[in-house]
Amino acid sequence: MKNKRNVLYSLVIMLTGVIGFSVQCQQKKGVEAVAGIKDTIITHAPNSIVRTIKQDAKGNIWIASWEGVFKYNGKSFTNVTSNVSSARFFSVLQDSKGNFWFASVGSGVYYYDGKTFKNYTTKDGLANDRVTNIYEDKNGIIWFGTEGGASSYDGKSFRNFKMNEARPPAASDSVHSSAYQHPLPENSWMHNDVNAIIEDKTGKFWFATRGNTFTYDGNKFTPVTNNDGKPFTNVRCIIKDKNGDLWLGGADGLWRYDGTTFTNFNQKFVGYIYEDKNGNIWTSSETDNKQVWELSRYDTNSLNNEKPIPTVIANKPMIFGILEDGKGNIWFGDFDGVHRYDGKTITDFNQ
Repeated sequence: MKNKRNVLYSLVIMLTGVIGFSVQCQQKKGVEAVAGIKDTIITHAPNSIVRTIKQDAKGNIWIASWEGVFKYNGKSFTNVTSNVSSARFFSVLQDSKGNFWFASVGSGVYYYDGKTFKNYTTKDGLANDRVTNIYEDKNGIIWFGTEGGASSYDGKSFRNFKMNEARPPAASDSVHSSAYQHPLPENSWMHNDVNAIIEDKTGKFWFATRGNTFTYDGNKFTPVTNNDGKPFTNVRCIIKDKNGDLWLGGADGLWRYDGTTFTNFNQKFVGYIYEDKNGNIWTSSETDNKQVWELSRYDTNSLNNEKPIPTVIANKPMIFGILEDGKGNIWFGDFDGVHRYDGKTITDFNQ
């Protein structure tokens, strides 16, 4: 009898080892593995295009990618949307109430309270299901930049804004087009394809589109022009710095607006702009080799120089989603995932 118990005990130990080895292999290969009662999915970091990186109030890093929205807690990555949607995600925002919003191209926006998801689409009043950016204004209204105009959401209903009444063609794809050789006609649908939204220090809203950039005073849209009267076209990013100045980046390069005058810093295509806690301005921009982009830093002490020269940190085939985390590291995304710069070396998380 004792021998039988020993044999049974040995079989249990062997079986436990086999199961444990199988789970380890699954995790190493990136196969979805369930951990804990919350059914958390532990997976690899994104290996495809990363567009936006944000840090939440608890210090977690959130990454919007074409594989889904990932959360990094400092130790492991979790694909939060893997069981929710297979859409390409472009933006993520934690609102002032602590809830999250995810923008997708084709499936509208997703609201996430940390436990459950809710999907908003054109059926709920959203202007278009192709959404690339999210912004919260000073009153807590959530704005969405879509291919068919801007949508604001007050927690109950959507209100939509169009710069003109043109509609996008059924086969349009705002992902791939970046710059244009000829001025767009005033009735082009691209003037409704919103790349960025921001509220300036006077309370006016700025809408950057694939066409022109507009300001909105609550009554009408006004095209934004530079000092020479030329409209800003295909602006991809607008930020407001600590001084309240606006920075615009796009097909016309990098510009700063102090409320009166525009100053040009770079005439090459700029895809993303970020201000760190020290007031340095980080950009992603094209190089003379159109296949390579630069991650660059304009030091705050040089911003008022006549011709400030940025420091080039990295070269990648397109760069988006720049973020400074709580420890001072700079995160950025590109075609093959997410990277972190600690001031000396760059760590790749796509392995």
